[in-house]
Amino acid sequence: MLIGEYSYSIDVKGRLNFPAKLRENLGGRFIITKGLGDNCLFVYSMEEWQIVEQKIKGLPLSKARNLQRFFFASALEVEPDKQGRIVIPNNLREYANLDKDVMIIGASTHCEIWSKENWDTICTELDSNTIAQAMDELGF
Repeated sequence: MLIGEYSYSIDVKGRLNFPAKLRENLGGRFIITKGLGDNCLFVYSMEEWQIVEQKIKGLPLSKARNLQRFFFASALEVEPDKQGRIVIPNNLREYANLDKDVMIIGASTHCEIWSKENWDTICTELDSNTIAQAMDELGF
């Protein structure tokens, strides 16, 4: 399971030191792509990526076409170097508004890479009432 919240910086070459704990669960190679619904990046293990791919392929073409374009066109297979760094291409950095300070979070089946500013905004939007409502819906 991918969990936790990690604060890192992207260097001028677009390199990001990816947390060792998350790398252990993702494996030696993993996929980075645009995140859905938010300006962040999604990170999938190769196994989880295959599940996502099969689900999208299982949709009728009329529904899957734009999702395939969005997800697969921006997808990139990465392999961390010996220092645990990955290179995030400029187009993905621009999409997620990644400048220097970033947050990497575990989100159960995948990770997300956020600009620190966008992550702070998301966190302030989560208040106790919103969380309580979601917990009620889940039966907690």
